[in-house]
Amino acid sequence: MTNSALIRPAWTPATIALMVIGFMVFWPLGLAMLAYILWGDRLGEFKRDVNRATDGMFANCRRASRAHARTGNIAFDDWREKELERLAEERRKLDAMREEFDEYVRELRRAKDQEEFDRFMNERKASRDSSQPETKDRKTKGKG
Repeated sequence: MTNSALIRPAWTPATIALMVIGFMVFWPLGLAMLAYILWGDRLGEFKRDVNRATDGMFANCRRASRAHARTGNIAFDDWREKELERLAEERRKLDAMREEFDEYVRELRRAKDQEEFDRFMNERKASRDSSQPETKDRKTKGKG
């Protein structure tokens, strides 16, 4: 089976016919078909965004339910708790390293921006200094 839909979100005779029939039968169906024609190509992105958001919302619920689930084997449960604590510690270390790296990159960008700004100001100052003697010479020539 192919990955394409039977009715693609575009202005085709089939989608127009379904939209008209939808408006005749029950107007929200026609409106839904119109929305699908106009924005149907963005449904994949919308679905991914919604899935990402709901995964984030319910991740804490899943963690809480797993944390309290016991298998009945005390040795395994103790080992699992220790491993989960070790992994959580590793995660904290990785998060701290990422924060340090982000700060390092921000500092590099700031230094680069400062260097570019200083170079611009020096070039601007140099161009002003080189153009000022010419204007003084012109003023003195005009007076004499």
